[in-house]
Amino acid sequence: MQVNLRSFKQKVRHHQKRMKRFLSKVEKNPPRGLDKLSDTLNAEVWKEVDCLSCANCCKSMSPTFTNKDLKRIAAHFDITPAEFKAKWLFFDEEDGDWMNTKQPCQFLNTDNNMCSIYEVRPADCAGFPHLNKKKVTDYIHVHQQNISYCPATYKFVEKLEERLKA
Repeated sequence: MQVNLRSFKQKVRHHQKRMKRFLSKVEKNPPRGLDKLSDTLNAEVWKEVDCLSCANCCKSMSPTFTNKDLKRIAAHFDITPAEFKAKWLFFDEEDGDWMNTKQPCQFLNTDNNMCSIYEVRPADCAGFPHLNKKKVTDYIHVHQQNISYCPATYKFVEKLEERLKA
């Protein structure tokens, strides 16, 4: 399903605080079967959300680049990791992470929302939005952040709220 980013951002403004509070409660008191429920919801979400119609993560966030990512992507460009870092990244002193110097991501093709280095993209990108991670409670803080950026995460939390209230 096509993502309307304008509509999504409006929904986030209205529901973000409630959803973050809900996730905090789930984290403090996880219901039995949460990981299994999350697998079910993850499958449902991807039937309803088309990442290529959105790419908001690539437009407004930066992945963290691991040393493994740096080596793999630099090799793809036939340059050294140091050259790759100098050309496209900065070191975030606070978090200790290598990150993109600009947004949207330099590897995003804005005409079709496709990644030009998809086959060698950072692990952070490959795993995003981390809905299928085990143990779910270890990723609650990530979901709390991502509901603002990712319609799939928003939909996941929305479905989780509905199921746990029933």
